[in-house]
Amino acid sequence: MTSYLVLGGGISGLTAADDLLRADPRAEVMVLEGNDRVGGKLRSAELAGRHLDVGAEAVLARRPEGLELIGRAGLGDDVVHPTGARASIWSRGALHAVPTRTFMGVPADPSALRGLLTEAEVARAEHELALPTGQADVSVADLVGPRLGAAVVQRLVEPLLGGVYAGHADVLSAAVTLPALLRAARAGESLVAAVAALLPPPPEDHARTSPRPPVFATVAGGLHRLPPALAEGLQRRGATVRSGTLVRELHALAGGGFEVVTGPRPDPTAYRADRVVLALPPTPSARLLHDVAPEASELLAGVATASTAVVTLAFRSEELGPLEASGFLVPRADGRRIKASTFSAAKWEWVADAGRGAGPDGADLTFLRVSVGRHGEEVVLQVPDPALVRTCLAELGQALGRELPAPVHRHVQRWGGALPQPAVGHLDRVAAVRTALERVPGLAACGAAYDGVGIPACVASAHRAVAQLSG
Repeated sequence: MTSYLVLGGGISGLTAADDLLRADPRAEVMVLEGNDRVGGKLRSAELAGRHLDVGAEAVLARRPEGLELIGRAGLGDDVVHPTGARASIWSRGALHAVPTRTFMGVPADPSALRGLLTEAEVARAEHELALPTGQADVSVADLVGPRLGAAVVQRLVEPLLGGVYAGHADVLSAAVTLPALLRAARAGESLVAAVAALLPPPPEDHARTSPRPPVFATVAGGLHRLPPALAEGLQRRGATVRSGTLVRELHALAGGGFEVVTGPRPDPTAYRADRVVLALPPTPSARLLHDVAPEASELLAGVATASTAVVTLAFRSEELGPLEASGFLVPRADGRRIKASTFSAAKWEWVADAGRGAGPDGADLTFLRVSVGRHGEEVVLQVPDPALVRTCLAELGQALGRELPAPVHRHVQRWGGALPQPAVGHLDRVAAVRTALERVPGLAACGAAYDGVGIPACVASAHRAVAQLSG
């Protein structure tokens, strides 16, 4: 009987443990999670007696892995999609609807950017420069800017990428974030034409009108329901899931297999297993691999991360007034401290339902959240929670063009080092990490640092790690 230790109880680790038991129901599988609960960046907080997501709130529905995992957890019947309210971009002091038919901000039709961009900026984008590149990887800014103009990068691409990676277009790898467009550029093709080919045609071009498949999905009641459901399923099938168990050391044993050491140094606890799946962020992974796989350790130590915060606010609906959009993104070029806001009650029906009658004296509440923090801008987060809330309220009011009422509830969730930053050359770095780990039989790694951020990418990364161990 083969034994496994999965280090990390986020989505990657829970998926890996599930895969291991599916491959061998008799396997001994133990998940060790350092925090007091499983789930990683999926977490809830209670506001007005309602549990709301304060981390990841949705999965990309156009990739199958996230929805398949929700089904594995027994929550498939609870899958819901956004209301259809459109997102905006708060640019140059005004809110503009995100133009239709864009791919991470790159347009299929630059003329649709009028209003968000000036006429001169639109004209620049309409006269795309054909600049083939022979490079295997470039930054997003270097891919898009010379071809369509700096304004497309600053006003569209970077806000959208910032919502996903909390990073900067002049740092993020195009090979990771925009691989299809990089391939087009390397072939000397137009980025605009490549986006038009990637996206479905406009509705009027359909021979028969039919609703487009939704881009995102979540679980009614919150995506935070997914990790405990997965953990409970693992335990029913014989796995052990231990939270509050921080792994301090990882050793390869001379006779084969591994030992991990947890607990305080004066009173350590050791666990042994035949194989290990490392499902932790890059910094703790690098520390644990220092002796076992030093080359992989050094490479992972070079992966930068972004720290962020999610500020969730509850307002009396009558005092706040209606919110028509699903939220807005903020270009870094405007110098704002917030990077996005999600009008949760307008985006998700289950959140709107949760607010009904939840306030004092049975008043209806409107829940929304504000995101703060980009890579390299940690100073914005280095203030007490009340100051961070004041910043969010002030800039949110400016975006909406009105003074906001005082929220009746608020919650600040800080995510230190939450988002790996795939810089130029990241794919080569990951390939080198995996090559180094392959030299250590029985050891594999997975997570957002390897195959991309987002739940589907983390699930796919776990599948790959388990396949490597089983191969």
